[in-house]
Amino acid sequence: MIYLNSNQNPLGPSPNAMAAIKAALSECHHYPDSQASELKNKLAERHSVLPEQVLIGAGSTELISTIARSLLGRGGTAITSELSFVVYSTAARAAGGQLVQVPMRQHGFDLEALAAAANGSTQITFLANPNNPTGTVFDARRADDFLARVPEHVTVIFDEAYYEYAEAFARERKLAYSHSLDYVRQRRNVIVLRTFSKVYGLAGLRIAYALGPPALLARFARVRSVYSISGPAQAAAVAALDDQVHVRETLANNRAGAKWLGEELSGLGFNPLPTWANFLYVETAGNGEMFAERLKGEGVAVRPLADWGAPKAIRVTIGTPEQNRALLAALRKILRQ
Repeated sequence: MIYLNSNQNPLGPSPNAMAAIKAALSECHHYPDSQASELKNKLAERHSVLPEQVLIGAGSTELISTIARSLLGRGGTAITSELSFVVYSTAARAAGGQLVQVPMRQHGFDLEALAAAANGSTQITFLANPNNPTGTVFDARRADDFLARVPEHVTVIFDEAYYEYAEAFARERKLAYSHSLDYVRQRRNVIVLRTFSKVYGLAGLRIAYALGPPALLARFARVRSVYSISGPAQAAAVAALDDQVHVRETLANNRAGAKWLGEELSGLGFNPLPTWANFLYVETAGNGEMFAERLKGEGVAVRPLADWGAPKAIRVTIGTPEQNRALLAALRKILRQ
């Protein structure tokens, strides 16, 4: 089976990260560093923030759930866009709160409508940039305008799981994509989430991080598991940060694959949106679930999006050239039948 359904790095992890994992296994009889201090300090230095402005978590999903439990409580409200990351909804409900979803505009976040929807009962706004599953972004100017309009008591979460991909596309397309870390340095009521699951290829180790106000991060730390980030995961993340060769290879593969797949899918009559991430949101002429099932039968897994509110769409991870060609061959076979 070729897995193009979970936005994983098709090149796998850095060889340096793999070596670090193997070395860390000899210490697996010890509990891991509960603060992930080496990684925290390395990230603080890289992003020009203080170590207390960094919190390591067992993947973005753990951090999102922790934020919801800490800030929402029973009856609390979070807002986001429709057709965005499904974990926002499950985390809000599990925390006893509710999620208000604002309609999209041109497959992207309508930041003006989101700001207008925030009121006295709103605790959190989740902003995925790029958005999963549409792959769209909003630029730095629109983010500035949003923060100027949203009430100051609302904690704004910039979920930047695909940051490295978007930043690479932004350089190529001459767009001022994101300066969210400036908000962190200014001690704004903002949390920035980034992960090692995507460009760094460590999805199976579950490790990500939040950047934000020290008092808020300390509050989050009090309600999450003490030893949730394993020693091998911490070691792999530290090593992955230093391997920029692997990052560049990943981004080059993604850039070429996005262009080729987009053109080929359009040629077959599909409507793929221009992406800023490592996947394509593809509108079909019929039923997305049907295409996903037929592709599965041909040995290619993609993500149907009916449960996300897009019954005609599928999400396709950009794979290696060989994987991308296999996807196109399977689609051509299905269309001929």
